[in-house]
Amino acid sequence: MTTRRAFLGTLAGGLLAAPRIGAAQPAGNVSRVGYLTAGSTTANPRILEAFRQGLRDLGWVEGQNIVIEYRWAEGRFERLPDLAAELVRLKADVIVATPTPAAMAAKKASATVPIVGVSLTGPVELGLIASLARPGGNVTGVSYSVGTDIFGKDLELLKEVVPKVRRVAVLSNPDGPAQPITISNIKDAARSLGLQLQLVEARGPGDFDGAFAAMARERAGALLVVTDPMFIPHRARLVNLAAKNRLPSIFTQRADVEAGGLISYGPNFADRYRRAATYVDKILKGAKPANLPGEQPTKFELVINLKTAKALGLTIPPALVQRADEVIQ
Repeated sequence: MTTRRAFLGTLAGGLLAAPRIGAAQPAGNVSRVGYLTAGSTTANPRILEAFRQGLRDLGWVEGQNIVIEYRWAEGRFERLPDLAAELVRLKADVIVATPTPAAMAAKKASATVPIVGVSLTGPVELGLIASLARPGGNVTGVSYSVGTDIFGKDLELLKEVVPKVRRVAVLSNPDGPAQPITISNIKDAARSLGLQLQLVEARGPGDFDGAFAAMARERAGALLVVTDPMFIPHRARLVNLAAKNRLPSIFTQRADVEAGGLISYGPNFADRYRRAATYVDKILKGAKPANLPGEQPTKFELVINLKTAKALGLTIPPALVQRADEVIQ
């Protein structure tokens, strides 16, 4: 059973596998949209449906006036350049690319095809755009975070749940292009909270067991998982390893908590993908990405799994439960 409430914070992907549509394109004036993701076909159908619903709300109906070419890298970043080049060869009118690795591959594939990035980290620092206010090239879209603040909130939540925690393990994929920016932000947040970090890396599922063994050796008291397209298809395994090692864990996507993780806090991803649809709509109607300011998230959500908390022997503070957008019993 779940309950939903407003989360009074201070911070400013219904289909399991979308078809590859486009071989039988209907006649008439039909726009072609490329959808390039570093993720998996089954990773998060909710957010993909939010994007498609956003398009429908704006009058774009697949098979009628729009065709979407879906390309999935299944967590393998090395596949992204070829997939991006394929969408360029198909003469996509606009490419939706998510997250940062996909957007970088799309921009490298074309300097002229409009690109709408979704869930971007460090788009200015990585050269995807000149600035949020004036992107200046062929890329615009919606970012993932608002910098250090969001990671500070993640760590604050862990401290609320485990007040005596001093050492937090951070699991990330070093192959992600935005990883250095993310880790730098987490270090800044940890320093302000007086927390020690254990940085643990995993390039593939074969590294998971070793990563958690390292956490056990260093006696980490909690775990922050930096969401990565490679991790998402294996979220059940990560959740199980955290439970096996009795590590209170915080993630950035609600799907991880639905799979058994303890807490998630981050941008409302469905909202991010609905916003991406508005960019596609504007571009298909003639707007240029250079003139469409990028957006930072404004809606965040906190999800707590009380069943997992009970299994870990933790009591979630009632005030924190009251603030949650969703509580899984």
